[in-house]
Amino acid sequence: MKRDGELASIKEISEVFNISQHHLGKIVFELNKLGLIETIRGRNGGIRLAKPADEINVGLVVRSLENDFNVLECFEQGANHCVISPACTLKHALNKALHAFFQVLEQYTVKDLINNEHELRELMGIE
Repeated sequence: MKRDGELASIKEISEVFNISQHHLGKIVFELNKLGLIETIRGRNGGIRLAKPADEINVGLVVRSLENDFNVLECFEQGANHCVISPACTLKHALNKALHAFFQVLEQYTVKDLINNEHELRELMGIE
């Protein structure tokens, strides 16, 4: 976790969170495409948030990054072959739960999730 405006490298993030650099590179590409982070090339390059953490809505980020929230086959138009679908009430309950999931996430910004920054930095071995 860097201070505002400081750059982090994919290698640093990969090591701190034990994530594959290859996988992280894909995530960085997508976040950059969405305008959520900016990438700076070169020897002293790296990545950082493209806007303040209090302007990045977590729910919108999750919606943007995930392209498939089809919990059941019947959620996907044209792929529903379930024989009980016309009378099934489970799909309505799950759809309602999915909407509630996003409503909760949309109440948070990135800044809200790092309000315990000191504790997070200690756990990451940064200070």
